[in-house]
Amino acid sequence: MKKRIIVMLAALLVASLPLAVVAMEHKEMDHGNHSGMEHETMEHGSMAMPGDMIMVGNHEVDGVEAMVHLKDVKEAMGKMGMAQTHHFMVMFVDKATGDPVEQGMAAVKILDPTGKEGNPVALMGMQGHFGADISLSTPGEYVFKLGTKLADGKNRQFEFKFSQK
Repeated sequence: MKKRIIVMLAALLVASLPLAVVAMEHKEMDHGNHSGMEHETMEHGSMAMPGDMIMVGNHEVDGVEAMVHLKDVKEAMGKMGMAQTHHFMVMFVDKATGDPVEQGMAAVKILDPTGKEGNPVALMGMQGHFGADISLSTPGEYVFKLGTKLADGKNRQFEFKFSQK
C-alpha cells in the first residue's frame, strides 16, 4: 500500500510538471494581448499540447480566467490497478493583474456522454493549479461543470466541453 501511494504521488508530480511550464509562460505573457494564441481553437475545441497534455479551453467569469488542461495518465494509473484515465487541471488568472489565483476552493462535476452527471470531485491545490485524477473511459462528449470559491470569496461557475475519442 505504501509503495502504491509513493508511485501515485510520483505520477502526479510528473503529470503536473508540464503545466508548471505552461503557467510560467502564461504569467510572462502580456495578458492584454493574446493575438499569438489560438483562442478559437481553445474556446471551442480541444488542442493537443506536448507531453500528452490537452488544452480543453479557457473561459472568463467575473474577472477570473479559468484554463483547463487534461493529462493522459491512463497507462500509469493502469499499472497501479487504478481506473483513472486523466489528470484534470485548472489554472486561474486574475485578468486585472495577470497574477495566478492559487487560493480558494474548486470542484468539478462531470457530465458523461450518456448524460449522467457524476458527484462533485474536489480539486486540490497543486503547484499553481487545482487538480484531480478522473476517469473518462467512454468515448464521446464530456461536460465539465466547474464551481469555485476563490480567495476573493466570489462563487463562480465555469463550463467546458471535451470530446474523448
